Amino acid sequence: MVESSRLMYIKTHQKELRCEMYKGLSDALLRGERDASTQGKRVVLPPTFVGGARYMVQNYQDAMAICRWAGYPDLFLTFTCNPRWPEINSFLSSRNLNPEDRPDIVCRVFKMKLDGLIKYLRQSKLFGQIRAVIYTVEFQKRGLPHAHILLFMGNEDKFPTPADIDRVISAEIPDERADPE
Repeated sequence: MVESSRLMYIKTHQKELRCEMYKGLSDALLRGERDASTQGKRVVLPPTFVGGARYMVQNYQDAMAICRWAGYPDLFLTFTCNPRWPEINSFLSSRNLNPEDRPDIVCRVFKMKLDGLIKYLRQSKLFGQIRAVIYTVEFQKRGLPHAHILLFMGNEDKFPTPADIDRVISAEIPDERADPE
C-alpha cells in the first residue's frame, strides 16, 4: 500500500520532479512508427525508489567509489537464509504455516541475522579490521534470501599468502546423513 502510494505520487507529480517525456518517445511518434495511444508516457522513478533503475545505478556507483577508496575486496562471503532457523520455525509452526506462506517473516529474520553477522564481524575483528562492507541480497529459486558480502580489510589485516588464506577459509562437503539437503 505504501509503495503504490509512493508510485502514484511520483506519477502525478512528474512536472514538479522536473521530469519530461523521454526524447525517444517523441522521436518515435514523429517518425510515425506507432500510434500515439499505444505509446503511453514514461514515468521517471527517483533514485530513492528501492529497486528502480536509477537506484541500482546509484548503488553501483557507490560501490565503485568504495572500491576506488579501499582497493580490491579481500573476502567474499555468502550468507543464505535457513528456513529451519528457530526464529522462523517458532512463528510458523504455531500457525501451521510453511516458509513460502510468510516470505515477509523469512525476510525480516534474514535481515536481522545479516545485520547481526556484519556487526559481529566488525566488532569481533574475527578476520581483522574491516574498512568497508558491500553486500547485495538476492532470492534463490526456492524463494529464500541470499546475500553476497564483500569485505575490505585494513592494510595490516590483508591475506597476502596462501597460508594466510587457508587460516581463515575452510571448505568441506557436508555429511549426507547429518544434512540431507
